Amino acid sequence: MSDETPDRIDWVQTRGMGALAEKMGIEFTEFRVERSVARMPVEGNTQPAMLLHGGAYVVLGESLGSMAANLFAGEGKLAVGIEINATHTRSATSGWVTGVCTPIHLGRTLTTHEIAISDDQGRRCSTIRITNLIKDVSGR
Repeated sequence: MSDETPDRIDWVQTRGMGALAEKMGIEFTEFRVERSVARMPVEGNTQPAMLLHGGAYVVLGESLGSMAANLFAGEGKLAVGIEINATHTRSATSGWVTGVCTPIHLGRTLTTHEIAISDDQGRRCSTIRITNLIKDVSGR
């Protein structure tokens, strides 16, 4: 028997990704507590120099990390981002970038995820780390 949870891409489709993620063209392709994957087109998300905007990397990373934290948190809980950082190491200029999100810490009240974002050639472009606070939905 596998220790991995089943793929919950249906959960993403039912809940939705949010308006910003949709505007940026983000597509989830795998969604589990242990590993989530999404991709985003470079075209339409560039800065004036025609490089993928640094903030676009962060939107992809936060979308992955926050959604994964909410899946982990479960029913009746809400995970909200409290800290995020990004290190950009390469510029994407065309095609797609893909983010792979893995948990660093899954606790009762905090989660931390690392998101490695790579270009179509598999070269890492950005590394993002996000921490989410898990709280009761009634505690909004």
